[in-house]
Amino acid sequence: MRYRLAVLPQYFLPKQALTLLAGRIANTEAGEATTRLIRWFIGRYNVNMAEAANPDPASYSSFNSFFTRALKPGARPLAKAAFICPVDGAISQFGPIRQDQIFQAKGHDYSTTALVGGDAALAAKFDNGHFATIYLSPRDYHRIHMPADGRLLRMIHVPGDLFSVNPTTARGVPGLFARNERVVCEFETASGPFVLVLVGATIVGSMATVWHGVVNPPRSGEVREWRYHDQQIVLKKGEEMGRFLLGSTVVLLYPKDTVRFDSSWEPAKPVRLGEAMAEHARA
Repeated sequence: MRYRLAVLPQYFLPKQALTLLAGRIANTEAGEATTRLIRWFIGRYNVNMAEAANPDPASYSSFNSFFTRALKPGARPLAKAAFICPVDGAISQFGPIRQDQIFQAKGHDYSTTALVGGDAALAAKFDNGHFATIYLSPRDYHRIHMPADGRLLRMIHVPGDLFSVNPTTARGVPGLFARNERVVCEFETASGPFVLVLVGATIVGSMATVWHGVVNPPRSGEVREWRYHDQQIVLKKGEEMGRFLLGSTVVLLYPKDTVRFDSSWEPAKPVRLGEAMAEHARA
């Protein structure tokens, strides 16, 4: 009950308007004002600029160019694992999918079909499979990378709400990750399909992928889909696949008997891009 009360104000906030405003501010090139905003953010969230390819806050022309900053080469070495962690963040939840139900937080589950935008055939591929949900905080690196080699099959933009995705909101808003705006990316790998979902949130101005660019806006209010079966868009393990322009959450789906998560994983544990996430289930 206390979590529901804590998130109650979010139901009444003009989240779309706030997000639009935040997106405009983040893209504005305002010289010294932009630099002051970036320096404030670095101090407020204890951002480690020493690992950035460009560590000088004054060199970024907009807040978004800072927020989506690249890392120094070698800052995130890739583990010798079948599946690596695709982002910096903290583990929200992970584990088995119970038929088609994904565990969000105590008392809250949501369906794979709802998560992927209503495509029951796509969702069925992950019945009794495994999932991982990783939360990216404001201080984290906000590019998303491939957990394994994969060929892109399609991308689906699902309109939705823009609740915050922090741990308190995950405990207080039923079906949070299946009701927020999201971009669903389906890949094929040597061990079968997987889905990587970019989940939007309050003031997440947009989400982008390397093959498409910015996916949202526009926000048409309708599900949009792009198919790539006739193209050879192949991304290697560790390659960038997308980014958040202001931060959020990723959800990964794997079919039954595909992955066995690393024994060190547990909810709330901080993780970094490139660390071991899982091995093949039958290895």
